[in-house]
Order: sequence, then C-alpha cells, then structure tokens
Amino acid sequence: MMRRDLTALQWIFLTGLFYLVVVGASALHAAPADTFPNRPVRLIVPFPPGGGTDILARPMAQKLTERWGQQVIVDNRAGAGGTIGADLTAKSLPDGYSMMLGTNGTHGINQSLYRTMPYDTLKDFTPVTLVAIAPNILVLHPSVSAATVQELIALARAKPGALNYASPGNGTPPHLAAEIFKRMAGVSMTHVPYKGAGPAVIDLLAGQMQVMFANAPVVLPHIKAGKLRALATTSAQRLSILSEFATIAESGVPGYEADTWYGIFAPARLPPEILKKLNADLAHVLMLPEIKALFASQGTEVVANSAEKFRPMVQAEVAKWARVIKETGIRID
Repeated sequence: MMRRDLTALQWIFLTGLFYLVVVGASALHAAPADTFPNRPVRLIVPFPPGGGTDILARPMAQKLTERWGQQVIVDNRAGAGGTIGADLTAKSLPDGYSMMLGTNGTHGINQSLYRTMPYDTLKDFTPVTLVAIAPNILVLHPSVSAATVQELIALARAKPGALNYASPGNGTPPHLAAEIFKRMAGVSMTHVPYKGAGPAVIDLLAGQMQVMFANAPVVLPHIKAGKLRALATTSAQRLSILSEFATIAESGVPGYEADTWYGIFAPARLPPEILKKLNADLAHVLMLPEIKALFASQGTEVVANSAEKFRPMVQAEVAKWARVIKETGIRID
C-alpha cells in the first residue's frame, strides 16, 4: 500500500515538475524580447578599420548604444574577403548579442568564389535588414593621365598590364567591379589585393597604385580634397546623392553595374521576437535624420527594409554572383 502511495506521489511530483519545466521554458523563450539587450552587444565588421563597412558600422553602433543603454561594440575581424568575420558570426549563439554588418561580398560573392567555405551563406545566417546601398567610384591617382573613362580605357589598351589597380582583397565587391570593367571594356590592368580598403587607399594616395574601384564612403573625402580623381560611379543610374558623377555605363561601357550593399546578419535560428526587435530598432536608428544625412554625405543611400524583403534579396544575390564568377572564371582556393 505504501509502495502504491509512493508511486502516486511520485507521479504527482513528476507531473508538477513537468508543468514547471514547460512553463519555465515558455517564460524563458518569451523573456528575451522584453529584456534584450541587458548586456553589451557585438557588431562584427569583417574588414579592417577605415573601410566602407567600418565607416558605416560605427555611427550605427553609437546610435544603438544610445537607444538600448547598452554598449554596442564594433569588433573588426578582417581576413579572407570577410569570411573570417562571417564565420565567427555564423558560429555565435543565436541570441541577438552577436551580429555583423555584411556586404554583397560576404553574403553574395563568397559562396561561389571560394572552393571551400566554413559556412553556408543561406543556411547559417538570419538576414535582419538591408542597411544601405552605395556605388563604388572609379578613382585614379592624379598622376594618371586620364580625365575620363574613355581616356582610361585608351591608356590601358595602349599599355596592357601597366596600370596597377588596388582592391580591398580577392573577391571583394570592388575587386569584382574592376574585373567586370576589364572584361566589358576589353582592357588589361594588374590587380594588387590588400587586406582591406583602408590600406589600399593609403597606397593609392601615395601613388604606389594608379587605379581603384572603391566604396564611396572610403574615397569621397579624398576626392573632395583633390587627392584623388573620380571618373565615374558603378551604379546603373546616377544617384541623387552623387549626381555630380557620371556612371561608367553612360561613359562608354553600356550595361555596366557593380554596386555594394550593406546588411545586418545574425546567426541562424535567431528567435523571432529578437529578430523583430533588432529589425525595428535598426530601422529607427537608420531613419534618424542625422544618420541619413551622414550616410548621404558618404555617398550611401539608407534602405532599412524588413527581414522578409531582405532574405529573398540575399538569395537572388548569391545566384547573381554565381553567374558572374562563372563568366569571369575568378575562383579562390
């Protein structure tokens, strides 16, 4: 009798325990959106300081810090065309405390560019929002005797391989922009990859490099200061924020387009309530007049769309760049 009573008590205890576990788990699942963030958040930038991604990440981090009352720390993890920082993000806990500012390089190009990848672009990330779009600008060191795109093409054809063009690294959007230009314009220039846009621009300013397709935020200050000569932008049409610059397409290479976009990504399996909060707070920050004005001054157009719109865009970008890389034959082992 006592044994049967004990068994009954055990069942009551286990049933109650199961109820508490279920309720507790539900509470824990619901709680993060209400309390997030309650500690510092890491914003991974997969490129060195001074590049376009870094330039945009820092004011965003500052405004998020002000909104959340928690420090948002920019964590530069450069290398391998952004794959090191992206891999770190993919392998972080999906709790909202680690996210990255990626580009069409990290989340469009690299999936087809590298023969082996430590992550899957479409399966290992949660796209949060498209942040902004910026054209690359074709710039020259002032010592180069070309004032137009057509003059640069003529010079490159007259001296095949003599002009050196810098890039932030193999497979980055500016590198692909230059390779597409070479193929469409029928010219030969020598590629010199750097570990980020910052070091590349330093050598371009010093005259050690002659040409660069560079993110607008990186080179606009040097163009305005007269230290670099801008020939054209890589956008399909002139942007209102850069209306003074012609496009490469309208300067003798019809059909040319090679912009750079920036977007926030979190690890896969991010809880829906955290995704919703991140998207809403990022949209608030990006739509602040001072942020929009700052980005515009750097040649960058704020977008801030929904996760539902950003996800298929990333899928389309992966497919698009797979075709481009196949056509150009560029691969990295």
